Amino acid sequence: MSTEKNIEIKKNPGIKTNLHPRNKNREPYDINALIRINPELVTFIKPNKYGVDSIDFSDATAVRILNKSILDYYYKIDYWEFPNENLSPPIPGRADYIHYMADLLCENNFGVIPLGDKITCLDIGVGASCIYPIIGVAEYNWKFIGSDIDTKSIEWANKIVNCNSLLKNRVECRLQTNPNNFFTGIISPEEKFDISICNPPFHSSVQDAQEGTRRKVKNLSGEDVITPILNFAGVSSELVYDGGEYEFIQKMIRDSKDFAKSCYWFSTLVSKQSNLKGIYNSLEKFDATHIGTKPMGTGNKSTRIVIWTFLSKEERKVWAKSRWRGSLSIIS
Repeated sequence: MSTEKNIEIKKNPGIKTNLHPRNKNREPYDINALIRINPELVTFIKPNKYGVDSIDFSDATAVRILNKSILDYYYKIDYWEFPNENLSPPIPGRADYIHYMADLLCENNFGVIPLGDKITCLDIGVGASCIYPIIGVAEYNWKFIGSDIDTKSIEWANKIVNCNSLLKNRVECRLQTNPNNFFTGIISPEEKFDISICNPPFHSSVQDAQEGTRRKVKNLSGEDVITPILNFAGVSSELVYDGGEYEFIQKMIRDSKDFAKSCYWFSTLVSKQSNLKGIYNSLEKFDATHIGTKPMGTGNKSTRIVIWTFLSKEERKVWAKSRWRGSLSIIS
């Protein structure tokens, strides 16, 4: 029996102005189209607190099915499978990071975004979902190297790449064998990366992660659950790091200095504003030549991207001229 039978989905006219202007999901999801492309989604549709048909974002299964539908409909990804315990990331926020990095390259290239396989991005912590490479390839046709410390995550990410023609010859996944390294063991001496991106583990302990999830579930569903299920799932290495995001980023900064001439722009998401002062101090200590912050807002959460480079202005000009010429196109 067809799932399209007289389904009348109420439309939310609101535009998510906090998302990047090029974000495919800035306007409300076309729920009817998502259902047509993935009939399984209809099971999870219900009115939200505004009376608009949506899904229960506190339900990990519902979120995963929605994400699969979004990737299929908006990004032409046919296969997106990985274990339920792995993180199922919210797509719009991940897309925003990629778009803001494209803007950063644009700022350094006379207002033109470099496109195509001359642009190589390193994704530190690619995860089983391979989400950043998916969006970066779909939107800008960049090449990606994705690294991760988890063998199974690399295996599933590779499977996603191999099962989607869009990603073949565009994405390579590499295992990081030392959890204390970020660029060491991944970047070979002759390699150059135009940007590196990272979404660090946010929590400092499993208990901290559980408490954060309890607050999130209460905000989304109104229920105070003592032992909630993570609505976006996530294995320990994806969510937890000893010392939290602050210590993770501090170590990443130290390692980045050894690859000062290998990457044009280093970057990382920073969820806690209180961490910024210490991050800036470390970047100055390690002689970054330019440090910047790009604010982002997705959903009810505000975050930001911290960027840095060790290249001089002249080195940056030479880099852009030698690597990006011939790969240029304007994105409206």
